Order: sequence, then C-alpha cells, then structure tokens
Amino acid sequence: MATTIRFTKMQGIGNDYIYVDITRYPIANPAEAAIAWSRPHTGIGADGLVLIGRSHVADFSMRIFNADGSEARMCGNASRCVGKYVFEKRLTDKQDLTLETLSGIKHLHQHTRTNHGQVTVEQVTVDMGAPVLLHEQLALESNGKRFTGTAVDMGNPHFVVFVDDLATIDLTEDGRALEHHPVFPDRSNIEFVRIANRHEAEMRVWERGSGITQACGTGACASLVAAFHAGLTDREATIHMPGGDLTIRLDEATGHVLMTGEAVTVFEGEISWES
Repeated sequence: MATTIRFTKMQGIGNDYIYVDITRYPIANPAEAAIAWSRPHTGIGADGLVLIGRSHVADFSMRIFNADGSEARMCGNASRCVGKYVFEKRLTDKQDLTLETLSGIKHLHQHTRTNHGQVTVEQVTVDMGAPVLLHEQLALESNGKRFTGTAVDMGNPHFVVFVDDLATIDLTEDGRALEHHPVFPDRSNIEFVRIANRHEAEMRVWERGSGITQACGTGACASLVAAFHAGLTDREATIHMPGGDLTIRLDEATGHVLMTGEAVTVFEGEISWES
C-alpha cells in the first residue's frame, strides 16, 4: 500500500540529505527508500536519507542511509541539520541537545538568531567525541599509485591523504579505489587535503557509499586530527570544501573534536512510497 511521506531536504555546506520524522511517518524499508529518493532525476536527489526518531538514552535518535542504501554510523553535517530540524519544528525548545547515533551519543549546541520574534538556528556546534588515530603513516598501493595517509576513526572510518595540489587528484578514480582497498574491510571515506597554513586547509572528499560530495563533517574532523598530529596545523582550523567551510577544534582539555558550521533548510515536500 502506498503512503504519503512528508520530508524536508536540508544541507550542511552542500552535504544534502532527505530528513523524515519517523515518529509521524514510519518507513519500514529505509535502505530501499534511500536508494530511490536519492536519485537526482527520478527521485528527490540527495546524498542519502536521515531518519529522526525517539530515543531512550538521548533527546532524539538519528539513522543515516547513504545513497547506495548502506547505513552510516555517523554524519557530522546531518547531525547539525537534525538539531535545526527538531528546534525549528518545535519538537524541542532546548539549545543544547543529545543525539543518539550508531557511533554513540553526540552533544549539540544550537547558535540561534532572533529576527522579528522568529528564532532560527544559524549554526550548530557538535561535540564529535574523541577521535581514534588508527595509523599515522599508512602506505597503500591503488590503481598503480602509492598513497600515504592517516587512518582516523571519527565514529566512521576515514583515510586522510595530504597533497600539494588537489588538481592532481582524480577524485573519482582514486577515491573509489581507496574506498574499496582490502585494508578497509568495511570500506572507508577518503579525504585529500591541501594545507594552506596553520589555521586553514582545503579538502575534497569521496564518501563511502555516496561518492563525491560537496562536504563531509566527519571528514573535516578527521582531516584536522590528522593534520594536527602531523604538526601541520594548530588545534583549530577552518576546513574549506566545495560546499562551504567548517570550523574544527581539537579540545585540549577533553580530547574531543568540536565541529561548527551551518545548517540550511532547502525545501519541504511529500512523496508517495510503498510501505
């Protein structure tokens, strides 16, 4: 039986997902919905599908399904958009929230602005937790090329490769090959990073399960962690991506990574779906 699902399309620095409140619109087969709805010509068009639900251990829960139907453990850009969604939909009046994800409970702080009595969320800071530095110098052979990078777990796997010129990287060919490298049994997100100075870096990303995207929040966090441990940046830096910028800080007191950036509502709509 076909049912009508109400959705909101949102983006965080170009990383766009379809958001559904499953307390109102349950989806029995989210992986299939993610594949169908993410298609740009026959669906809604997005990097994937995000389900917002109840939680017994946090204020809300979040599940993420990539455009290929695989389930992601965490997405920094999506978590910021969830914060904006629940606040502006008046599901909560809290500016400080907890969010249950497959990589643990994340803490969100909403940066709001009041205009003519209307309170909106402009930016969100997410405590991404403590990173796990898996390999500082991991050398891989792929497509006849040699890549040396840093493997970082930010609640999901990342492989960060520093380059002098991003134009020399074939993001599709090299990203896809490295994502599926045998050393990553669960595949990996791939970041290519050019360091500009101690406080800025430029990043391109091939996301596991989605391919080239405009931005990746956990990827930006992993890039800062890798750069700091390599002595290339300070603890805080702005990471520039095609979709926009994120401010990433490795907190000295807690060892946690704090990510701050925008969250934007693109449009809302309805779609018919076989339940």
